[in-house]
Amino acid sequence: MNYLAIDTSGKRLSVAARKGDTLVISDKPCLLQHSVLLMDEADALLSRANLTLSGCDFLACTVGPGSFTGIRIGISAVKGMAFGAEKPVLAVTSFDAVAYADAREKKIAAIDAGHGCVYAKGYGVPLEAGHYPVEEILRLAERYGVPILSADPLPFAEQADAARGLAACADANFAQAGDLNALCALYLRKSSAEEQR
Repeated sequence: MNYLAIDTSGKRLSVAARKGDTLVISDKPCLLQHSVLLMDEADALLSRANLTLSGCDFLACTVGPGSFTGIRIGISAVKGMAFGAEKPVLAVTSFDAVAYADAREKKIAAIDAGHGCVYAKGYGVPLEAGHYPVEEILRLAERYGVPILSADPLPFAEQADAARGLAACADANFAQAGDLNALCALYLRKSSAEEQR
């Protein structure tokens, strides 16, 4: 299985490239400059894995929730690469990238949404993907005795290696790769501009 996977949904830029048994991962803070850094980082990872886009079986991308602009950058880049290389695509949620990084069956994946809120989803816990006040997630985690995991440093959460989670999710779900329509942004709230309008 060969693939390129990217995550531009948060404050970090994560890229994973797999060629057979060789997996190379890059995960670095990017100060929300995904559009400036993404293509060079993808090229570097493909080179390190001795892989080309034409040699990929599919391309994977996180579709959110997270930074509205970051999500659009990642989806656009992967759609462009996949279209040019005629490859299928795999949509990965930010929640799955966090959850696949941790082997525990019961957990809550949380993504910083700012303003005292998080996007959260339960795994083995009855919590649908949504936009929640932090206090509500803390109460639920305490009630069920489960950890809260996050890709971003949050004072109430364990930090997960979402870059490795992204790769693990791609490894496990490659059969779900489909056409370009599979990459649709997952927004769980209105943008700030929409809210202020």
